[in-house]
Amino acid sequence: MTIQELELKIKEIELEASQVDKDTKDAEQKKLEILSKIRTMEKEVYKNLTPWDKVYLARHPLRPNSIFYIHELFNNFVEFCGDRYFADDKAITGGIANFKGIPVTILAQTKGKTLEDNLSRNFGMPNPEGYRKTLRLAKQAEKFGRPIITFIDTPGAYPGMGAEERGQAEAIARNLMEFMELEVPIIAIVIGEGGSGGALALTVSDHIIMLENSIYSILSPEGFASILWKDAAKASEAAALMKLTAQDLYNFKIIDTIIKEPVGGIHKLTDYVMDQISIVLSTQLDIFAKMKKSTLLQNRYKKFRDLGKDFV
Repeated sequence: MTIQELELKIKEIELEASQVDKDTKDAEQKKLEILSKIRTMEKEVYKNLTPWDKVYLARHPLRPNSIFYIHELFNNFVEFCGDRYFADDKAITGGIANFKGIPVTILAQTKGKTLEDNLSRNFGMPNPEGYRKTLRLAKQAEKFGRPIITFIDTPGAYPGMGAEERGQAEAIARNLMEFMELEVPIIAIVIGEGGSGGALALTVSDHIIMLENSIYSILSPEGFASILWKDAAKASEAAALMKLTAQDLYNFKIIDTIIKEPVGGIHKLTDYVMDQISIVLSTQLDIFAKMKKSTLLQNRYKKFRDLGKDFV
């Protein structure tokens, strides 16, 4: 049973529960039995998630977006807008905040929570001005010695004609080059989808965290299937081949930390996940604060130069 099938089954069971006569003596007992049945089904399905199930959870409409993390993890967030060249890209949220008394810069790819919000944020697909905004704020962070925290949640950079005309590829490439040389700690957190170069532009960092049910890959499974088999409907098969889950990427030494999620996904119980992220951020920021800039840069360079070395 897939997660989609499970959710449909749960809706049927919940409908059955709503029709239980509240005035009957065994109504409460009946509802407890139904709740127990749902929990048992969830545990069974979530115990053996497929890569395609992880894709579904990474895209789940109830999954928190980066705005939620910003407000839960940080204090006194002040948003900065615009790239000072063309426009402000709402698919990227950037600004400064405090994390347990430490001033930090936040750069976050942001999906909307409603249709209107998604349209204004281009469904989390940044334009080149979004990447130029991140670079502007990253250089500002370097100037003032603030660590950078990035949140990754995008199906990919926007591939529209206007974006290409304004230099989408160049903007992403410049981020990759400049982030590699920033003299402040960078921690990246993949909270949902991490798709293509659009995600990579904000994951050049010293420590990469992934939530258990997030994904990180060269492109979407639909795009992969379209290229390989000329059939986007084979996306579930593509997901199995792409090694895009947190566990796969941890095994390949591409990411550094996996944050476990509750059964059903982070939207079922956010407090536990926020606590885990907070612990990892505190630990890593403390480690980087004691590190020389030269060591930080050497380690970052080595981290990315060594990718795939053990699997050649």
